[in-house]
Amino acid sequence: MSLKAFHIVFISFSTLLAIGTGAWCIWVDLVEGAPIYLAGAIASFVAAVALIAYGVWFYRKMKRLRIIT
Repeated sequence: MSLKAFHIVFISFSTLLAIGTGAWCIWVDLVEGAPIYLAGAIASFVAAVALIAYGVWFYRKMKRLRIIT
């Protein structure tokens, strides 16, 4: 596996981890009622959106440079 392909896989797993962490934080906030977990959920979902945007940007850049087909 090339470094570029690993990068795309790593960004995908990082995005899934951020979404999962955000969902877990929402669940804990509903169960415990601690508002700090809501802040963690918001931060996790913001990070997931940023990772998605970065992943799309990276993939388009590699396509434009004809590194990835």
